[in-house]
Amino acid sequence: MSSSVIGPVTVGASLRGTVEDALAAAIISGELASGTLVTAPALAARFGVSATPVREAMLNLQKRGFVDVVRNKGFRVTEVSEQDLWEIVRLRQQLEAPPMREIARTLQPSAGAELRTLAQAIVDAAAAADLPGYLASDMAFHLRLLELHGNRRLVAIVKDLRQETRMVGLADMVGTAELTRSAAEHHSLVDLLEARDGRGAEALLNAHIGHVLGWWNGRAEE
Repeated sequence: MSSSVIGPVTVGASLRGTVEDALAAAIISGELASGTLVTAPALAARFGVSATPVREAMLNLQKRGFVDVVRNKGFRVTEVSEQDLWEIVRLRQQLEAPPMREIARTLQPSAGAELRTLAQAIVDAAAAADLPGYLASDMAFHLRLLELHGNRRLVAIVKDLRQETRMVGLADMVGTAELTRSAAEHHSLVDLLEARDGRGAEALLNAHIGHVLGWWNGRAEE
């Protein structure tokens, strides 16, 4: 079952930000596939807003590498090749998983409770078929987790890599057991960290990131 993240939005503190988050989620999840040409007026009609916040959002997404400007036509979703995705995932595994050993040794109860709250937000977003919320909560969890390692440059690099990651099968995973399982893995990761099982946490995070090449790329996993 798939779910569209492009639809009427509620006016809030940042209309542009809301639109940008929804468009980013649509691109990351594959709802807006690589190579798709879109225009601000057409997207604005789907969001039920004027073209201005959509155009501003698209220009920000251009800076993030999600789209290219096509003169007199609109914006085209950028391509991420299989090789690009493989390189991003392998690099993320090398950067994100090993720190779990140290974090497991030093995790404080307050930090564990904070991670629990963020993990539950991911579970709740998955259950509600809220892809923008899922992606935002997922990003918040993983970056907060890495912050506990104490290396700000590592966090910045991983944030950039995560923003380059595409999960083109995610939109089709809404309501599936795989999405529920992936969301629940965040609680399992906190379980391992609180149990001081650094090696187990490293292995789980390594497999979790690997879903990008499996489930989130439309491929079955064992």
